[in-house]
Amino acid sequence: METKNISSSEFQQRAGRYLDEAAKAPIFITRYDRPVRVLLDIEEYERLKRYDTGCALYPHKLSDDLKAELEKGYQGEETPELDQYMGDTKEQ
Repeated sequence: METKNISSSEFQQRAGRYLDEAAKAPIFITRYDRPVRVLLDIEEYERLKRYDTGCALYPHKLSDDLKAELEKGYQGEETPELDQYMGDTKEQ
């Protein structure tokens, strides 16, 4: 899917045109050459919204069984050189 970048002033001048174009591909609206908004088709928005569960999993809310299963998961090779960035988190 090809996207298009336009300035906010360009959008203000030709809003109708870009509303039509957004039915085919997202339109990125920029201000000072930085994206600030995205105009997209309502069907695409609804499709994306279905993926947003709005649900965060907090450790204190997990069951003990689920915590135990997560602890079994492979976390990758240990990287002691990065421990300095984690603060004092080692068990004593």
